[in-house]
Amino acid sequence: TSERAPKKRIFISVPKKYWPVLSQFYDLDHGLFITDLNPNISEGYVAAYFKPFGCVTMCKIKNSSGSSKDRLAYVRFSTEAEANEADWAGPHFIGGTECKVRRVVSPKVRWNPQWLDEEGNEETNQF
Repeated sequence: TSERAPKKRIFISVPKKYWPVLSQFYDLDHGLFITDLNPNISEGYVAAYFKPFGCVTMCKIKNSSGSSKDRLAYVRFSTEAEANEADWAGPHFIGGTECKVRRVVSPKVRWNPQWLDEEGNEETNQF
């Protein structure tokens, strides 16, 4: 399955009944995709918020649509059960703002330090 791993991270939000089919072709990471974040929230704050639900292995925040006010995050957990527990614990109020949370799976990203992007920079395993 590592030969099929994508070079860039993709997020898939489908009903749980389809995950076994995806896992036949890919090693899956389990996490949450979060929108409507407070613009003043940091990655550390979001990771700390979800820590009671399990081991947060990655937390990335990005601005969407080129606006610093529209922010979204991806939080990855070490296990499927931890991601499920965090999802089921909603609604989530992070930094005083109610956020929209979607449960997602993501094929593990293939990483080779010798791979370079079009500009000659090393590609990263980042969201």
